[in-house]
Amino acid sequence: MKPKKILVICGHPDKESFNYALADAYVKGAEQSDATVRYLKIADLDFNPNLAFGYRKRTELEPDLIKAQEDLKWADHLVWIYPVWWGSLPAIMKGFIDRVMLPGFAFKKREGSVWWDKYFNGKTARLISTLDQPPLYYRFINRAPSHHAMKRLTMNFIGVKKVRLTTIGPLRLSTDAFRSKWIAKIENLGKQNK
Repeated sequence: MKPKKILVICGHPDKESFNYALADAYVKGAEQSDATVRYLKIADLDFNPNLAFGYRKRTELEPDLIKAQEDLKWADHLVWIYPVWWGSLPAIMKGFIDRVMLPGFAFKKREGSVWWDKYFNGKTARLISTLDQPPLYYRFINRAPSHHAMKRLTMNFIGVKKVRLTTIGPLRLSTDAFRSKWIAKIENLGKQNK
């Protein structure tokens, strides 16, 4: 089996957040395996997150988004790391997805049909999200809206069928020991390329 090409995407706007520590841990673990790793920090990109005209009119991609598309095409495995805010994604990550996962790049609607072609077939993904509530509460009481949006309505929509979830919380009241345990778990996921 050939080594994986892994793209780690951190969607938190604050580079001092725990999400960056998790992303760094995954990268560290993956680099200890036979994988080739690229690390995309959305907060470092220079782009307008607003898809101003929807799909009605093309908005030219900034150079950072063109490079991000190249990285997304290149990767076999996508690792998304982000906080859940208001049951959703941070605005900058949502804007990144809106601007990058475009028709003709990630999918293509079929002429005269409600169906579409998926261009990310064969890729896998891991979603690592942090919460300020217990994960079971988020899943069973709040019905995990960001998980559904990212797994089903984004990844599955473009052809990524195998999507694994890792949910960490509650983070707000967590101890150093809790965070250290999760850093080690995420590094191990990186070593396993999962």
